[in-house]
Amino acid sequence: MPGFLDKERTIAGPGFNRWLVPPAALAIHLCIGMAYGFAVFWLPLSKMLATTGTGAVACDRDMSFFAELFASGCDWRIATLGWMYTLFFVFLGCSAALWGGWLERAGPRKAGVVAAVCWCGGMLLSALGIHLHQFWLMILGSGVIGGIGLGLGYISPVSTLIKWFPDRRGMATGMAIMGFGGGAMIGSPLAVDLMKHFSTPTDVGVMQTFVAMALIYFVFMMAGALGYRVPPSGWKPAGWTPPADQASRAMITQRHVHVRKVWGIPQFWLVWVVLCMNVSAGIGVIGMSSPMLQEVFGGSLIGAARKYGELDKAELAAIAVVAGGFTALLSLFNIGGRFFWATISDKLGRKLTYAIFFVLGGLLYASIPGSASAGNQLLFVGAFCIILSMYGGGFATVPAYLADLFGTQFVGAIHGRLLTAWATAGILGPVVVNYMREYQLGLGIPREQVYNQTMYILVGMLAIGLVANLLIRPVAERHFMSDEELAVEKQLAHEKAVASQVGAGSGGGGTTSPALVGIAWLAVGIPLAWGIYRTLLSAAKFFH
Repeated sequence: MPGFLDKERTIAGPGFNRWLVPPAALAIHLCIGMAYGFAVFWLPLSKMLATTGTGAVACDRDMSFFAELFASGCDWRIATLGWMYTLFFVFLGCSAALWGGWLERAGPRKAGVVAAVCWCGGMLLSALGIHLHQFWLMILGSGVIGGIGLGLGYISPVSTLIKWFPDRRGMATGMAIMGFGGGAMIGSPLAVDLMKHFSTPTDVGVMQTFVAMALIYFVFMMAGALGYRVPPSGWKPAGWTPPADQASRAMITQRHVHVRKVWGIPQFWLVWVVLCMNVSAGIGVIGMSSPMLQEVFGGSLIGAARKYGELDKAELAAIAVVAGGFTALLSLFNIGGRFFWATISDKLGRKLTYAIFFVLGGLLYASIPGSASAGNQLLFVGAFCIILSMYGGGFATVPAYLADLFGTQFVGAIHGRLLTAWATAGILGPVVVNYMREYQLGLGIPREQVYNQTMYILVGMLAIGLVANLLIRPVAERHFMSDEELAVEKQLAHEKAVASQVGAGSGGGGTTSPALVGIAWLAVGIPLAWGIYRTLLSAAKFFH
């Protein structure tokens, strides 16, 4: 008999409602998306020992990173804490690439449970590291173990959603990956509220917050993992047949490529470049959006006709609040763009959607120096908002692009390997932007003009992505699996050919109650609505 977590036990029986799968995916993605919001912990963690009244000071700037890993008598520097954020996305890409193939055979339930144990267990280990004041435990807990949970959790629903929604591939993956973008919207204000609740005159409350969030996330992630169901092989929505002209127009194949072959297929590397360039440009501006707004517009943000360098401390604090609202506004467009663009790609096709990202994005990046020099805040902010929507849209659209090109049998594993482009972009984008800013300042260029050259470099990145996207053609016949090879893989993946072969013990039998679907959507919709409400409150400060 198959075990409870085995894929055979997750095959849906007749009458299962496919709309139960997206909230299961959202439950996991909304939790692991807190990786984007970990910055709320850096400042409290950098003051932990100082708060206890022991007279401890920050670790010396000359102390090496490895010495700081084991230092227990000084407060960690924010720059050192930031390494945890870097490790999140390095291990996300690596774990998704390494275990994507295993995930396809083990099924989303088992992968989701492992992701929950790693992500939440990593947070608990980090809490122990905070208690003992040992940074190496935090790196091991959240950075390494949590990063592995991130990777498995991120790709766990991709293949399943695409198979449940062959008619709306982009929309289906857009819903889940929207959750990853929205995770920090919920997690960041929740963490701030919990730290306020647990803090005392001698304790910043971070350790207790880590424990509480780990327990909350574990409940949600386990519910999501246990809610996953996979369709029987060859399942299609009732009454749906692929449009006759769709395959030729949108390059949608009905065949399947094995994951071990993709490294040698040109189309994979072209999509890799497409994603890497789109993310590099977007992630570069995310990091500098707040300081850029402050340095470009200076006192005009609060009605004072003075440049950034001429403002006093009170005025600098006031424009920092406005910039915080701007950052919140961008996060709303980031999450909204993930669903909007991925859904639109079902109509336009993936290739045309990415062409819009690169052409429209290039025009918007090129317009920013002009709107900045003209002092036009509306055009400046509007350009950034659309850019961030396309940054999020690139993440959400790429799984469907891969399914179109390489088939659905190994799309989760192939997507996992493609995420190495994200890890690369996470280094490339910020390095280019930060280096250029420092270089321009070193030349004596005024602060309000130091970003102009950077914008044109990002336009160049988008041009490279556009060329790669235009070069993408249907995958050559020789790369696809034969019918015999596909049959073996389906057997290894424990797939059942028709619904009648699904046993009663699968856990997916019986008609799904509409009430259950409603409850599942409310369970993820209420926290997401709360997060959006809190973000809107922050974004409103930009308009005051």
